[in-house]
Amino acid sequence: MHNLFRGVVVIPVMTIEREEDAVPLARALLDGRLPLLEATLRTPAALAAIAAIAREVPRVVVGAGTVQRPADVVQACTAGARFLVSPGMTPELAAAALATELPYLPGVATPSEVMTARDLGISFLKLFPAEAVGGLALLQALAPVFPGVAF
Repeated sequence: MHNLFRGVVVIPVMTIEREEDAVPLARALLDGRLPLLEATLRTPAALAAIAAIAREVPRVVVGAGTVQRPADVVQACTAGARFLVSPGMTPELAAAALATELPYLPGVATPSEVMTARDLGISFLKLFPAEAVGGLALLQALAPVFPGVAF
């Protein structure tokens, strides 16, 4: 995960409603020097959009976001996702995601969730929902307590 995100400042998070919008959007973002994209699994078109981007814009690293169930992991991998992002983490979801060997970025909101993720060997986490749980102030409080964990 650290290698994937090294040097990346912005990761566009896309909720794509129509499959035909996926490739032009990915190309435009790549032209804008944004080669790492997250497509959320919030619409019926999401998996087809990931597949189209993976197939037609190979220089883009497209990941699946809003991954909530082990079945989502399987479908995202089949579509060609190169990383996985979830809003939270359950033992079943983490096991399925880690089994793929794809970079997996689970959402956490509490120190206990950070500890659970760390115990599973996950050291790159998504603070979610960031603003609602304290944003920068929470990150500043967590960082010295959890060295080696990145958010």
